[in-house]
Amino acid sequence: MPKYTIDFDDSFDESLNALKDSTDATTKADVIRRAVSAYKYLKNETRKGGEIAVTDKTGRVKKSVVLP
Repeated sequence: MPKYTIDFDDSFDESLNALKDSTDATTKADVIRRAVSAYKYLKNETRKGGEIAVTDKTGRVKKSVVLP
């Protein structure tokens, strides 16, 4: 398995810890892997002409998200 060394600032590290603690992710690396997988999926969907929408509990669109 490839290994990477990445320097993050304290704020980013705090965000990783918060996500690890508030999800079922077991490590910070797991959080990063999931984030990359989610980004890949969302990017592929938008390339196919799909749209990312944030909805409320009733299904009403609250916001559309555009990925760079």
